[in-house]
Amino acid sequence: MKWKKQTREEIKTRVFSALDENRNYDSDYILGIPGSYLDTEQFYRDADFLKDAPYLKTFINNPNHIGCHTLTEDKGEDLFRGTQKMEIELIDLVSEEIMNAGPKEIDGYVAPGGTEANIQALWIYRNYYKKEFKAKNAEVGVIFSTDSHYSFYKGCNLLSVNPLPVEVDFETRQIDPENLKATLAQAKDAGIKYLVINVNMSTTMFGSVDDLEAILPIIKQSGLPYKVHADGAFGGFIYPFTDPDNPLDFRNPEITSITLDAHKMLMAPYGTGMFLIRKDWMHYAATEEAQYVQGLDYTICGSRNGAQAVSIWMILTTHGPKGWRKNIQSLMDEADRLCGEFDDLGIPYFRNPHMNIITTKAGFIPEDLCYKYRLVSDDYTGKAKWWKIVVMPHTKGEVIDRFLEEVKTRLKK
Repeated sequence: MKWKKQTREEIKTRVFSALDENRNYDSDYILGIPGSYLDTEQFYRDADFLKDAPYLKTFINNPNHIGCHTLTEDKGEDLFRGTQKMEIELIDLVSEEIMNAGPKEIDGYVAPGGTEANIQALWIYRNYYKKEFKAKNAEVGVIFSTDSHYSFYKGCNLLSVNPLPVEVDFETRQIDPENLKATLAQAKDAGIKYLVINVNMSTTMFGSVDDLEAILPIIKQSGLPYKVHADGAFGGFIYPFTDPDNPLDFRNPEITSITLDAHKMLMAPYGTGMFLIRKDWMHYAATEEAQYVQGLDYTICGSRNGAQAVSIWMILTTHGPKGWRKNIQSLMDEADRLCGEFDDLGIPYFRNPHMNIITTKAGFIPEDLCYKYRLVSDDYTGKAKWWKIVVMPHTKGEVIDRFLEEVKTRLKK
């Protein structure tokens, strides 16, 4: 699919045609499927407004997108083939137009969020090492920076593999090479034989992007087999547009999988994470016991609402590539303006110039204003070192102006 802007009418026609291709409980005889038909006392299927609300109509129709449809395009659950095709189009669009993969080189699915997508990557690589190398769980270690999302700790706990967090430099937020060397040495001494490497395409707290080129030589010196996953849950729909030389997309042969989250910067409904992985890897997560599922299941969550894939498709086609780049540029301009104001006020901060996150050092903005404007702390136990601001379309202009006015007034006292 070539990414292009579409009119509201074109989007509505495409979504409704996909729903028409799905099997319909109201007109088909369906006896064996227990779910998907929503309770009619709570969800009115024939409301007049639904004819002009394609996402809500899809949500009410509740298609089940269980499985991985890029992998089993003609073998998956045929009851919902129409909207599943839209999910395949979406995976192709994001992997090829945004993450620079070649045509049909990527498998993937819309997950309930970035947490599951990150754990899906760990699950696949753990199973790969177990199947191909006869590895034990305790022999698999996951390298990630201490600025990485907590989902990596959660995933390691669930999968019984070893978290290997690496310290970052306080000012640059980059992985400390000496600490990485020490962590790898300790891991080898502890019996770790196989590695999963996570690199961040924008950390949640700082917007920092890990320098894979700087750490890979150290990883290779360890002599341990490794696979690389890129967590773009926050930056996946921003960073590729602000840094055209993005080193963490599929042009880089070291990157095997990528996570994105549409319910962050793309402003989709919650439950719209994305997991992308190169071909010939998804089968390591196949649940062979799911024999009653057409095409088997390859995901952690199993059943999932196809409306979430449709929502991402709708947003991307509403904006088109030019519209989305314009939107992101407006956020960068506003972030630049806010950084300029902080510079004038002598407020120190960290900001990746390609991201819309500005994280100020604690103690320079009155804490009550941080709470009033809901800045995010790196530590809510009373040990905050940083406070985060995210520039969004709904915070540009008036909200940021009011915040700056109050900060200036308080700092003058």
